[in-house]
Amino acid sequence: MSRLDIRPTTPDDLPAVVAMLADDPLGAQRESPDDLTPYQEALQRLADDPNQHVVVAIRQNRVVGTLQLTIIPGLSRRGSTRSIIEGVRIHGDERGSGLGTQLIQWAVDESRRQNCQLVQLTSDVTREDAHRFYERLGFTASHVGFKLAL
Repeated sequence: MSRLDIRPTTPDDLPAVVAMLADDPLGAQRESPDDLTPYQEALQRLADDPNQHVVVAIRQNRVVGTLQLTIIPGLSRRGSTRSIIEGVRIHGDERGSGLGTQLIQWAVDESRRQNCQLVQLTSDVTREDAHRFYERLGFTASHVGFKLAL
């Protein structure tokens, strides 16, 4: 397996990132790879926020993975800082290669570097393979999540 680089996402990466976000049954319903304008605007907002880290995994000059890491200072847990991992996607032909593990490990390491005491993530209830993957990496399904569409 060739070298993997993890770096901040650039506007040039967006077509590949959005394609990965749309490449599953859930993403296909909510993403629009044909119009990158909202993604470009969102990436700029994220880039302007020092607590947001949207990264891509690059192998042989090709985007093969992505995730967003958000650092959240807080009062609970004795003023702990936590991180949230979101939008984890691996290119279809890279799944099962260990890339997902490397990408999550990068997020955990960055969380430690940012003095986080807790790393959390959510996963849609239908993504059973993802649940097994996260549990294998040491994450615990400890909470029930709720959403309110606005």
